Amino acid sequence: MSDSYKTVAEESADEFVEQRSRFIGYVCPVRSEEEASAFISKIKKQHWDARHNVYAYVLREGSVQRSSDDGEPHGTAGVPVLEVMLKSGVTDAVIVVTRYFGGILLGAGGLARAYTRAARIALEAGGIITMCECGIYRLGCDYNQYGRLSGLIPQCGGTIDDTDFGSGVEITFHMADEDYSGFCRQLADMTCGSVEPEINGRKYFEM
Repeated sequence: MSDSYKTVAEESADEFVEQRSRFIGYVCPVRSEEEASAFISKIKKQHWDARHNVYAYVLREGSVQRSSDDGEPHGTAGVPVLEVMLKSGVTDAVIVVTRYFGGILLGAGGLARAYTRAARIALEAGGIITMCECGIYRLGCDYNQYGRLSGLIPQCGGTIDDTDFGSGVEITFHMADEDYSGFCRQLADMTCGSVEPEINGRKYFEM
């Protein structure tokens, strides 16, 4: 089984108002604590006049989990945001929730519910995707084999990334490990063993 994980597709944001307090949930895909810190700093600079800029992030590398209440009562802000991320299975992502205080106290339960909602709508806005580690392969064929092979690759779960037409045809594609052995069997049958793909690296792709 290929290694896979969930993250967010893109930087995004959404917001709502609760008891006159404005909550803005931001989310961004990141790969390191440095990237997470840079995004948090960007939002804090953008909303320098906000009462709170609460954050949480989860990283695959080092199994890092961090959160901050940023002045809200302990456990009412950063932890609820982090719990939303953990329950969704999202990693390599950071969420920042900016709050402009509206003058009405929400209480511990109200704060936790508001920050939970802000984290959820941020994730929905960013779009949760699954990234899967795939092998990157290259194969050469002649022109009369190309049509069938270009159809076989996606049929077996692969994606063609590039095609080079010269004296023959060279196809570069990626495919998850669990699909590769079945593809190779069909490829051997289709070409009588005359075409064999070569591994050309590994990379995570959205599946």
